[in-house]
Amino acid sequence: MHALRPLLRKSLFNLFAASLACAALLAPRAASAEALLLIEADSGKVLQADNATIPWYPASVTKIMTAYVTLRAVKDGRLTLDTLLTVSPTAASQSPSKMGFRPGTQLTVDNALKMMMVKSANDMAVVLAEGVGGSIDGFSAMMNDTARKLGMTQTSYVNPNGLPADGQITSARDLGILARSFLRDLPEYEYFVHIPAMRFGKRVTGNFNKLIGRYPGADGFKTGFICASGYNLVASATRNGRRLIAVVLGASSGTARAVKAAQLLERGFGQDNLTWLRPSLGTVDNLVPVDASPPNLRDEMCGGHRKRPASDDDDALIAANGGTTGSASATGGEAQVTFFTAGLQPPLMKASELMASAPAAAEPVLVYTGPTRTGTALIAAVAADADQQAASKPRGKKSRVAKKPDAADKPKDAGKDSKKDTKTAAAKPEAKPAAAKSDGKSDGKSDAKNVAKPAAPKHAAAKHDTAAKPAEKPAASGDPKPAKPKAATKPAAKPANNS
Repeated sequence: MHALRPLLRKSLFNLFAASLACAALLAPRAASAEALLLIEADSGKVLQADNATIPWYPASVTKIMTAYVTLRAVKDGRLTLDTLLTVSPTAASQSPSKMGFRPGTQLTVDNALKMMMVKSANDMAVVLAEGVGGSIDGFSAMMNDTARKLGMTQTSYVNPNGLPADGQITSARDLGILARSFLRDLPEYEYFVHIPAMRFGKRVTGNFNKLIGRYPGADGFKTGFICASGYNLVASATRNGRRLIAVVLGASSGTARAVKAAQLLERGFGQDNLTWLRPSLGTVDNLVPVDASPPNLRDEMCGGHRKRPASDDDDALIAANGGTTGSASATGGEAQVTFFTAGLQPPLMKASELMASAPAAAEPVLVYTGPTRTGTALIAAVAADADQQAASKPRGKKSRVAKKPDAADKPKDAGKDSKKDTKTAAAKPEAKPAAAKSDGKSDGKSDAKNVAKPAAPKHAAAKHDTAAKPAEKPAASGDPKPAKPKAATKPAAKPANNS
């Protein structure tokens, strides 16, 4: 008996240590305005869940469902990727981010999907919705029916792009279910969720998902932002044949959501040898929904204490603040992640630095208007889109100075596909009076000096642009003098709820 006592003590000690480890894992985490979920794509096994079943505003991650419903229609033969769709006035009127095409413009399902998933174009989401469902309401009904069939019990949709609406609700749990369903049901169309960049005319737009081309193995999905939701991200990555899906809702910036997702994924890939210590959280379908209202983060995200975000694309990279902004808040105190490849462990790397770095070089996918084209016809279509851009958008930084006196045109110029395009486009109507105060680099846009011959081609280009936006024509052709009072409307030019 005495000989057995040391063995008993050791067994009891090991049991006590294991109990402590499990208790630590089971202990509730501090409440925060953030929802996190990490699951295995194949099995649906939950590796981490924090606030995962609290209702949330989805913002542009809504477009994962828009793509799913559209591609199911393609797979079922109800339309093809080459089907031509037409931009309606309703689609053209959507808030940025968007492509900004004029009503009547036609493009294929394939190109509309690429523009929606890479650039998060709200107008393209409506084009697809009207093309597949006949109307926004008709397509929303299809989205809700699909959500019900997939088991997304906390989700409801009222639009296809995620722009602010009280009835547009989901949860991290439901987004995990949706991402798994997309990979399972539409493997032949998976490339739509991990296109690194697209080229439209001469403009190249990178994917808003900062993990693409930066985090090793990243291969999907979609970002989202409105003031009420914060910065959202559904992301996937594959390593050694194992695919994980991370969901981050309510992050403080585009970089913070990417850093948090990278750390969730890294933690998941490193758990293989510790699974016996972790209590089973079941599968994502079995997570119990919470009956509550979605948190509204408007004051936190877009209040007067901080610069109002203007896009799903967060231009304020961490690198601008010495690589420190968001590193602690976004990571819960973890400033570094480790990347394992082929069993080797390189030096630790900061996730914030990784997300602030340039993405790996990749050839952007060509997108264009009009029917499907190949060869010389494709080259001609791309050139035509580039010419249209050149005719409708002035060059140079001068537009930043010129935009202020006539900021009233800025909301109408929201047809441009990003906030940078909006700033440049807004400068166009005001270029006439502003040139008189310029430093001489006005590119000949001034009508105040209408005797100058170089002004003629630029004036023609401006009129071409206003044809694309009829609402701007009075401001573009009217007397320059009334332009200054319009500056009072400038605050409306920065919508706080872009998706």
